[in-house]
Amino acid sequence: MKKLFFTIAITIFTFSFSQQSEPLKIRKFRIAYLDEKIKETSGLSLLNGKLYTFNDSGNSPEIFELDKTTGTIISTIQINTENKDWEALTNDGSNFYIGDFGNNGGTRRDLEIYKVPSENESFKNDSITLIPFEYPEQKEFTPKYSSTDFDAEAMIYLNGKIHLFTKEWSAKSTTHYTIDPKVPGKQQALKTETFKTNFLVTDASYYNKKLYLIGYTKKTEVFLNIFRETEPGVFFNEDPERYYLGSSLSIGQIEGIAVDETGVYISGEKFHSPFGTAKQSLYFIPTDKLKD
Repeated sequence: MKKLFFTIAITIFTFSFSQQSEPLKIRKFRIAYLDEKIKETSGLSLLNGKLYTFNDSGNSPEIFELDKTTGTIISTIQINTENKDWEALTNDGSNFYIGDFGNNGGTRRDLEIYKVPSENESFKNDSITLIPFEYPEQKEFTPKYSSTDFDAEAMIYLNGKIHLFTKEWSAKSTTHYTIDPKVPGKQQALKTETFKTNFLVTDASYYNKKLYLIGYTKKTEVFLNIFRETEPGVFFNEDPERYYLGSSLSIGQIEGIAVDETGVYISGEKFHSPFGTAKQSLYFIPTDKLKD
């Protein structure tokens, strides 16, 4: 009976909330279930036509290259850093940037981004640069697990800057900060704009003057918002295209997105619930399935 009540409640809530968004159920776009080695996939990035992912906190500091058509692991890259809580991966065409800034409790004072150079399709572990930063608006560091607004799992590289998008547990918004990778020492992230997403942003991608933000709610609904860049590095002046992608109960806990001219890659980590487990998965939505 409890299971039935819970299922009905989720269905009603999801139906009412998702009416504000275009339905685009991604279950039918699943490429494959991912290897158990990446059951906590926490981000995606496309570099030189290759697709990469990684695991979040508690896992080894490794980046995995995935076959884009089968989801199988092609290679594993060891990164000579600690994985405190890796949450985002982006690149500038030559270098990876790994966001070690997961902060569910709101207590971290060691928020960091690692710059990992590459050369001839190999990554140079002896030349890693640390980019430490802080949020100038955060004045309190007492534990607020899953209620802090100073968590983050999403970033892109654009116009020489790292653009970070927060995961705001309480406000259900995202704040856009910029970080300059050329600045030595710890820097203050620069707040530029905020948008009320009504979901927790878990990854970002940028392609063709559009920002893609993906994430989920505590009720397990998964959403994708696509924002148009109205001026360089500014995205929140207009309402986005909104898509409802389904429930974590069936598609996994969605944590990664990467976009190119062919379409949108999405990854979800294994999701446990009282009603079963959704396996870690890789999805691909062709461009023509999205609005123009």
